Amino acid sequence: MTAETAVALPSLALVLGAALWAITAVGAHLECVDAARAGARAAARGEALEAVRQAAGSAAPPGAAVSVTLDARQSRVTITASIRPSWAIGMPPVRVGASAVSATEWGVEAAVTKEAQASADGLAGRP
Repeated sequence: MTAETAVALPSLALVLGAALWAITAVGAHLECVDAARAGARAAARGEALEAVRQAAGSAAPPGAAVSVTLDARQSRVTITASIRPSWAIGMPPVRVGASAVSATEWGVEAAVTKEAQASADGLAGRP
């Protein structure tokens, strides 16, 4: 009985650790989905690019990267993050992400196109 317990307990601990790791990754993925959705809604309403980034970033996991693509017809927000639980010493990080697309509301197209052009011009001038 002692030998079986000695083998079963470490195996049980390993399975429990893997399950906790999976739950952490799924939770972070759901945070990315919510953040992308919030950012896409803000972009579709015609909010400023910085407000869209803040709306998405506030709902995203810590350290997540926010990418916003504005178009006259649709807005796309992509969130990516590397997740490593604090208790998982030596475990590799898991990369999670999500993307949301929303149709740009009528009447916002001109402002979105103008802001996207200004943003592209500002990035083109950087070294």
